[in-house]
Amino acid sequence: MILRTSPASPFGRKVKIAAAVLGLSERIEIVPADTSDPSDDLRVQNPLGKLPVLVTDDGTALYDSPVIVEYLDHLAGGGRLIPAGAGRFDVLTLQALADGLIDAAIMQVYEVRFRPEERREPTWVDYQAQKVTRALDRLESRAGAIGDALDAGTIALACALGYLDFRFEGRWRASYPALVAWLDGFAARVPAFEKTRPS
Repeated sequence: MILRTSPASPFGRKVKIAAAVLGLSERIEIVPADTSDPSDDLRVQNPLGKLPVLVTDDGTALYDSPVIVEYLDHLAGGGRLIPAGAGRFDVLTLQALADGLIDAAIMQVYEVRFRPEERREPTWVDYQAQKVTRALDRLESRAGAIGDALDAGTIALACALGYLDFRFEGRWRASYPALVAWLDGFAARVPAFEKTRPS
């Protein structure tokens, strides 16, 4: 299989960690992709031009990260990262919240990356920042309930917090001590978290 991603992509990181946890890393070749390059065949593999994309052994392109993680879980026998039964929806909801946090953080990064300073929209940036704050507030209040589970939701959460460390210099840490402690525990239990850290 081929994983199209970039070292900085938190969604690609989520897939790489999931593959490592499931023992599938050796079956996946990572091929860098450049979302800003119109000639990159990423846009053929995913018409949206977004990362990550997993090209399966039969040539099927799967996107985006929740679909890929579910596919990898299926390959590993199912029920390991996305449980069956009622617990499934808790995991999927946590994954959705973490992914949404990442999306809002990326929108702030893109505003700076793609717009000259005189055209930036502070109201838009604040709108996205408020999403991040609300998500962190919710997660902090429930950090104890997240516990030591290793599933699609907790992997997504670790990648979301890691992205805030990478792109926002870890400023979130001062206000969310329970999440800091949770992330420290996750990193200690999951070696792939450090191995996939963007530089």
